[in-house]
Amino acid sequence: MERPEISSMQILPPALQTLIEDLGSLPGVGPRTAERYAYYLLKAEKNTADKLSASISKIHDGISTCQKTFALVEKGKELSDLYTDAARDKQLVAVVGEPFDIVALEKTGQFKGTYHVLGGLVSPIDGISPDQLHIEELMVRIDSDKVKEIILATNASVEGESTALYIQQQLGDRNVKITRLARGLPVGVDLEYADQITLGRALEGRTIL
Repeated sequence: MERPEISSMQILPPALQTLIEDLGSLPGVGPRTAERYAYYLLKAEKNTADKLSASISKIHDGISTCQKTFALVEKGKELSDLYTDAARDKQLVAVVGEPFDIVALEKTGQFKGTYHVLGGLVSPIDGISPDQLHIEELMVRIDSDKVKEIILATNASVEGESTALYIQQQLGDRNVKITRLARGLPVGVDLEYADQITLGRALEGRTIL
């Protein structure tokens, strides 16, 4: 009697295999990690998987973006609390690549300005050009909010540096101070993964461009 080819054998139930494949499609989640997550959910109480499923299903319906800063906000809100807070300096703006970079800077407890999320970084390899980012909106905001200082707080990567340089060039002869996070931030490290002390020092020691 012939044994079936391993490729044609159904080793795992389809529902579990599909979950592993879906989890494995997430950034930073390899096949083994996806399997561990899937097995954990399978062994956990059903309400654990139900809660996770409910959270995922609500993520698009319950979240929007701030019309000024492009930070993430609750659906129905037009502006971020970090922008409308009267204690925040609207004339000091930290420009970041992604919304979670805001979380990293806020954890330092040292920044009292507002933010502007670009929605990515310039990357020709990935097909991301400057016109796909919220750079034009930044220029409009600089004029409307009479911004005095722009902190280019993009990642210390090739893409982050290229984006910062492009924005610096676009600012042209605008009467605005342009600074960059100090080099205490390791090259190639995403802002959201930098520790609070290092990021705080990088913020304090920012240099004028």
